[in-house]
Amino acid sequence: RDVYLQLWKSEIIWPVVEPVITLFALGVGLGGLVELESGQPYIEFIAPGLLAVWPMWSASAECGWGSFFRMENQRTYDAIVATPVSVEDVITGEILWGATRGLISATYILVVITAWGLVDSPLAILVLPVTVLTGVMFASISLSYTSVAWSISSLNYFFAVFITPMFWLSGVFFPIERLPEWGQTVAWWIPATHAAEVYRGLTSGNLHWSHLGDIAWMVVVVGIFYALALFSMRRRLVK
Repeated sequence: RDVYLQLWKSEIIWPVVEPVITLFALGVGLGGLVELESGQPYIEFIAPGLLAVWPMWSASAECGWGSFFRMENQRTYDAIVATPVSVEDVITGEILWGATRGLISATYILVVITAWGLVDSPLAILVLPVTVLTGVMFASISLSYTSVAWSISSLNYFFAVFITPMFWLSGVFFPIERLPEWGQTVAWWIPATHAAEVYRGLTSGNLHWSHLGDIAWMVVVVGIFYALALFSMRRRLVK
């Protein structure tokens, strides 16, 4: 946190500019060539999806490369664990900081799409508390892998094999229904898919009972990977 506060001027630029570029390039540029069956403008379709995937990248990167660097290069974890602070406290703090980075990213994007006129409901403000859940989810998943990564370069496998496919297959850029049946099954298991569905409901005001199922699935994923991160990190740090 203290490092972030020192670097906030450089940290704030790209998270604001990137979603604007994406919205313009895909929403306006590609959107002129894309016609959804629902008749919804393409830019309105992808806008809430960005609320799912950009915080995903932020939380995952912070608890991936950031956590590995603090663990192996700076030996921050060893120094903290040498105090009365427990391993569980350290790992929980890392996950919550990763979730905070995701929340900061979601706040930027929510402001951008609201200013763009792509938010139709005041319920969109609930995106922020939901982002805390999704941030903890992605941070826990990332830290679970970081706990077994043998080098910082090996994290590239995690982002290439897991995060990048989730970015493209979570229904952010096209309706899940357009995928073949096996693809829809895969997409259902992807956590970002459920986050995107909830955000679409909140920004449009069109909520369904199924959104409770989306949140419930994310809670299950949080429980699994938070416990896994604690267990695996304890094995690595306590020798």
